[in-house]
Amino acid sequence: MKVKNLIYALIIIVLGGFIAYRVMSNKSKNDESKKSGDKDKPTTVTGIVVKTATFDNNLSLSGSIEANEQIEIRSEVSGIVEGIYFNEGSYVNKGQVLFKVNDIELRAQLRQAQTREGLAGENERRAKLLLQKEAISQEEFDVANADYASAKAQTQLIKAQISKTSVKAPFSGKIGLRNISPGTYITPTILVAKLVNTGKLKITFSIPEKYATQVNNGSNIDFTVSGSDKVYNARIYAIEPEIAVATRTLQIRAIADNIDGKLFPGTFADVKLPLNIIKDAIVVPSEAIVPVQSGKKVYISDMGKAKEVMVEATTRTDSSILILSGLKAGDTLVTSGVMSLKNEAPIKVIVK
Repeated sequence: MKVKNLIYALIIIVLGGFIAYRVMSNKSKNDESKKSGDKDKPTTVTGIVVKTATFDNNLSLSGSIEANEQIEIRSEVSGIVEGIYFNEGSYVNKGQVLFKVNDIELRAQLRQAQTREGLAGENERRAKLLLQKEAISQEEFDVANADYASAKAQTQLIKAQISKTSVKAPFSGKIGLRNISPGTYITPTILVAKLVNTGKLKITFSIPEKYATQVNNGSNIDFTVSGSDKVYNARIYAIEPEIAVATRTLQIRAIADNIDGKLFPGTFADVKLPLNIIKDAIVVPSEAIVPVQSGKKVYISDMGKAKEVMVEATTRTDSSILILSGLKAGDTLVTSGVMSLKNEAPIKVIVK
């Protein structure tokens, strides 16, 4: 009886193991079938049909605003400041006296030099008469003539120094904050104030060398400044004659009217430089571009599969980029999910 029960138990164990094996085998096959089915299932992406259009090519750049004319006001001579004739932050005219340095000592020296000049002139006159009478030699006359010329030069030198004691504005403009007061002992090293001409302003910016041939003198640019939505206009008037080797850029300068006085030297400008208008251009959304080590690529739909295409791209705007080669009109360009796509992967494109 015990042997019979043992045989029944063995049969049950064998049957149970066989059933378990079949169940696990069928499950494994189903999992493999599911995986195979998922692999062959196409990925749903969005895309567009590439079309040509006219591309108004604008280059976005950063520039700096500078005063049309700007200098530091200093005195050429040392001395006591006896008068200041401008108000800080005010507008001054060309030729206006800004401040005066005391010139009492120089004027005393001038009177002394003029006396010597008169005496030397009289000696030169007498020597000339004596030479005509052959009472003196030519050499003696030359000495008297040289003394007279030296005395005249000394007088002119002191007059020039006296004229420098009155410092005048070299051009019209706005003068800044002063650093001196009446009675200050001033030297040429002391900065008195800054004078700037802000009626017109210079906008200096640089462009990549590949656009150098597309910029000409007289071209107009638009620019904006931080804190204002107003668009200002400027005209290019100077172009650097060579490319900067360190940055591979070309420096350009434009000039703008500061009619409302709201532009200040030293601020940054966001410049829009119009380049050549391109007809039949291919412009695609920026999100369709995939950067790679060898350049840039995109994916197009080809017979239900993703096809990798290398492209040459150039000017970029906020939302699009200009394609020079690699795409043609009529291609179905994938615009979403491109970072996870692989070449020849099955896709289903929803065209927008």
